[in-house]
Amino acid sequence: MSGGRGPRRRGGTVLLSPARSKGRSWARGRQTPRPATREAIDTAYWNLRAANVLANSGAFKRHLNRGGRGSRVEIHPINQQPVDENRRRDNLRVRSFQVRYVWDDAVDALTGGDASKLEEIWDDIIADLDSDYGACQYVSHVGLGA
Repeated sequence: MSGGRGPRRRGGTVLLSPARSKGRSWARGRQTPRPATREAIDTAYWNLRAANVLANSGAFKRHLNRGGRGSRVEIHPINQQPVDENRRRDNLRVRSFQVRYVWDDAVDALTGGDASKLEEIWDDIIADLDSDYGACQYVSHVGLGA
């Protein structure tokens, strides 16, 4: 996948001929897009970025494997705000550790849309977290630096 109107259209931003002068004004700093337009541009960019990274899964695997050294993973525990105050676990902390030997399978599962395989890999990664296991078992998203 490449840039162009297709990804921008899916993100909700299509700059057609009459709007091109507006795009130039944005680029030159004379105008700023509305917050909704800014959000649509940002969404289109990140969707395109993700599609381009996944389209080249071999390079993504090499990047994450780093010649057998693996990649550092940070796990931020669940948001405690919606939990009743008397049931919150204030001792949860960000965990950081090196992950090796799972990236080929993880990228294959990601590109293949195999959520159950990704869950299995995630369970293997967090198995050594001891008491923090429950805080990291369910995640809202995973970001991979690519």
